[in-house]
Amino acid sequence: MHKKIKVLVCDDSALIRKILGTFIQSADDMEFLGTAEDPFDAREKIKRLNPDVLTLDIEMPKMDGLTFLEKIMTLRPMPVIMVSTLTQQGASATLQALETGAFDYLGKPNATLTGAGLDGFREELLHKIRVAAQSRMVERHQLRQTAAPISLNYRPPAASHVDIIAFGASTGGVEALRETFTRLPAGLPPIVITQHMPRAFTESFAKRLDSVSAVQVSQAEHGERLQPGHGYLAPGGSHLSVVRKGGLYYADVREGEAVSGHCPSVDVLFGSVAETAGSRSIGAIFTGMGRDGAQGLLAMREAGAFTLGQNEATCVVYGMPKAAFQLGGVIEQQPLSHIAARVVAVCQQKEAAHERA
Repeated sequence: MHKKIKVLVCDDSALIRKILGTFIQSADDMEFLGTAEDPFDAREKIKRLNPDVLTLDIEMPKMDGLTFLEKIMTLRPMPVIMVSTLTQQGASATLQALETGAFDYLGKPNATLTGAGLDGFREELLHKIRVAAQSRMVERHQLRQTAAPISLNYRPPAASHVDIIAFGASTGGVEALRETFTRLPAGLPPIVITQHMPRAFTESFAKRLDSVSAVQVSQAEHGERLQPGHGYLAPGGSHLSVVRKGGLYYADVREGEAVSGHCPSVDVLFGSVAETAGSRSIGAIFTGMGRDGAQGLLAMREAGAFTLGQNEATCVVYGMPKAAFQLGGVIEQQPLSHIAARVVAVCQQKEAAHERA
């Protein structure tokens, strides 16, 4: 018999504690350890009950959830699912939590949620708890280990031989992309990014990436020309593709049905880059659940692109990179701290190769 997943709920709302507790108790593979009303209560229960997964509210008395999460990740790292409101303010706080090391987030149900909506929330909660319990708790110092150095002398060539760089990520990707963008120099070819997250989050996430990087990052807008030195993040709920007109590249942003289970989809982005930029592109797939991006990265590789996958040791969830690697879409697997350096090195190598030709 498999060991049950031990879950502790920390929330100052009696209603939310009751809803989460009832749903967790309904799962045969989970053991509901009880609830905590504030971080001080949770701290004592974590020591005594040793949960496998913690659900944590952001706004609480005595100590806010972000401060408590920082302490957890420093003193007793464990999978934490943030339960927050999906408002603009809630999105900013949740993104900060994910950067701090939270495994995932869940939109807080409201009192009007009934029937199918409540059933959907239950399934999402239980699914995320199960995946969190199996996830790899990557220590933050491991993510930020000394990377292969990026050349400080990197200067955009007069005519780049890489036209597009494409990134795709899901669970764990907020922190992974943030770490990567802090290492990227200015002047690189345009970077297009798909990260699975809802519409309320993507504009805030683009601004957060922009604030830590020499690359100018914004949420992609339909029809805009893709410029060197800029990054373009797919809006939540819309697919981002790259189109080419007259030798120039543009963002195509459209709402649509889920592809590979997601909208935005990494497969959609990578597939469009394979078709439009081919061998003049670089693709990298980061931590995440499922298979989205595997087929698209294979298409990029078959079109002549250089492709990277985040390695298992530094992935929170080694799902998407594993699927891409097993399918044959990944040329190199690299630790997270080396991906930015490899992207820069490939840009430089292609320029050097052209000069020798």
